[in-house]
Amino acid sequence: MNTLLTFSIPLLFSSLVWSGYLEYNQDVLIPEDWTHVGRVDPAEKLELTFALKQQNVDLLEEILRRVSDPDSAQYGKHLTLEEVSSLIRPSELTQKVVRCWLQSHGITDCLTVHTQDFLQCTMTAEVAETLLPGSKFRRYTRDSQSVVRSSAPYSVHDDVHQHLDFVGGLHRLPPKAQQEPSKASSNKRQKPGVHLGVTPAILRARYNLSATDVGAAQNNSQAVAQFLEQYYSPADLAEFMTMFGRSFQHHSQVDRVVGTQGAGKAGMEASLDVEYIMSTGANISTWVFTNPGRHESQEPFLQWMVLLSNMSDIPWVHTISYGDDEDSLSTAYMMRINTEFMKAGVRGISLLFASGDSGAGCKHLGKGQNSFRPSFPASSPYVTTVGGTSFKNPYKVTYEITDYISGGGFSNVFKMPDYQTSAVDAYLKTVAATLPPQSYYNTSGRAYPDMAALSDNYWVVINRVPVPWISGTSASTPVVGGMLSLINDQRLLKGLPSLGFLNPRLYKLKGQALFDVTEGCHLSCLDETVQGKGFCAAPSWDPVTGWGTPNYPELLATLLAE
Repeated sequence: MNTLLTFSIPLLFSSLVWSGYLEYNQDVLIPEDWTHVGRVDPAEKLELTFALKQQNVDLLEEILRRVSDPDSAQYGKHLTLEEVSSLIRPSELTQKVVRCWLQSHGITDCLTVHTQDFLQCTMTAEVAETLLPGSKFRRYTRDSQSVVRSSAPYSVHDDVHQHLDFVGGLHRLPPKAQQEPSKASSNKRQKPGVHLGVTPAILRARYNLSATDVGAAQNNSQAVAQFLEQYYSPADLAEFMTMFGRSFQHHSQVDRVVGTQGAGKAGMEASLDVEYIMSTGANISTWVFTNPGRHESQEPFLQWMVLLSNMSDIPWVHTISYGDDEDSLSTAYMMRINTEFMKAGVRGISLLFASGDSGAGCKHLGKGQNSFRPSFPASSPYVTTVGGTSFKNPYKVTYEITDYISGGGFSNVFKMPDYQTSAVDAYLKTVAATLPPQSYYNTSGRAYPDMAALSDNYWVVINRVPVPWISGTSASTPVVGGMLSLINDQRLLKGLPSLGFLNPRLYKLKGQALFDVTEGCHLSCLDETVQGKGFCAAPSWDPVTGWGTPNYPELLATLLAE
């Protein structure tokens, strides 16, 4: 990060009108699994992130459309970080007003980023509560985690309201590994002459990767990002590759860790992500972004987004197994995070998010009424969302059916993007007779997932022990990510640009080069109306498995064609 230059322009923020709630619909209720420890000492230091209003966001979206649409003359003409920065950098007025507001409260210890649209400032809790009227900072703990958050909504001075999107570090507690892989039921006992669960060899057999489908390009890399205070173990990764990677060339070490790898036992989520992106996207340089939050008041996911705004040289594919209920987040926050996704997409970066492990989800509205509950960032129109499947026969490499946990549905916040309208309309017409009641979901919202892969019954090495029956879309996401990295590898060797934001091209394929998944439904509300059943798979696109799972050689051939 670059140090913020201080300005000494005398601006008086003397008015006592504090009407500006930036995140008026942010859920500030503290979940029951967090324990309130007490108010934070007034002199304790906090670190808050100020998201400054950007310029030209509409133009950024238009550029993303052009560079991601294979029918556009601009396809693949990605921007550099410098070009993104000069496009969206906040106006001089915005920067000046925000800095003067902070300085009028004695806040000078700030860092900015390359794009100048985030400021990260350190101040005491007392100063923070004066700066952001309404805020009350308290400490909360869950298991071994400790965070500082505000238990009440904050506002900002009217003079700065139009210059900020939100302030990070007050709300949004880390979710409890929503996509923490679950051990599948132990009734999947082993039978002779059949496979005993998903391993790299099984994935390669199902998706038609040969031993020679490994990386070779010098300028290619891939990444996983972790936010739940989880760490991978280098010893586990080496052991996993020794056990399961003998048939193909691979790396046994992560090339770069960005952030702090914590001590202690390895996390299941982190182990799964790293082991499977590196065995699918084999022999490709891999990074791990790990951010336990350097400070209790930081939001780890936001920290990762800020990092991307500050690094000119980052991997082409990122897979992230993280999500939150859409309705628990403010619209202002999600809209700004979407802009951050667009900034990555125009740079040629592919962001893949797990669709979640709660099927259609369920929100209880009271009086016996329920609705489905979409997850964010899975519901963002600017990322590729990956759902989950199972083998029809869990012991054989057969065709795939829906994994009942596979997250999917329709956003209640973001409208359906143009690239998917015809696919989603076709689904809604085809299965109209068997759809859940429309009161449960928003048919005009962004529909997800976009594609899928196996998410059931994986082997993972954790704390030096091979563990079977691990399931979740946090397994399918790095598998798809690894395959996209292999395709990028071949593109880069041919002098072609990286795939970047995949969805516009993916939807134009209309299912070509993917195995269509047409059987099975995912779970939802346990009530008398839907009785636990959400959406069901169908021919072509559906909101359970998207367009289906990759047939690697065909997908490679299709995405190598210019």
